[in-house]
Amino acid sequence: MKRTPAVSKFIFSVLLLVSMGFFLYPQISYANAPQDVKTEYNSKTQTLTVTITHKSAFPGLHHIKNVEIKKNSATISSNKYDTQPQEVPFTYTYKVDAAQGDKLEVTATCNLSGSKTATITVAPATK
Repeated sequence: MKRTPAVSKFIFSVLLLVSMGFFLYPQISYANAPQDVKTEYNSKTQTLTVTITHKSAFPGLHHIKNVEIKKNSATISSNKYDTQPQEVPFTYTYKVDAAQGDKLEVTATCNLSGSKTATITVAPATK
């Protein structure tokens, strides 16, 4: 029983040191928003390609949780994810029915902090 206070002090000391590490190096605990979102639309195949730059050491715990697609300000797709690819940047593709002049807006949202939006106007189909 005499060891219990010593063990408690040891555990408290370890927790205190770990906590101080987060204050001295906040980037350890900082969750970042996506750094970049790029979009490309292929009118011929009606495919929207979204390339996202979002660095994460633990993509199962810190990842892009949602990619929302709007066409002319109306939400047409909301895609939920529980993880993200390990390689950065990574690309998702979506079938989107759009015509020349339509405005496509893509928002990638981090599960911990922040989001980034990219917009593209559909150009005429090339032959």
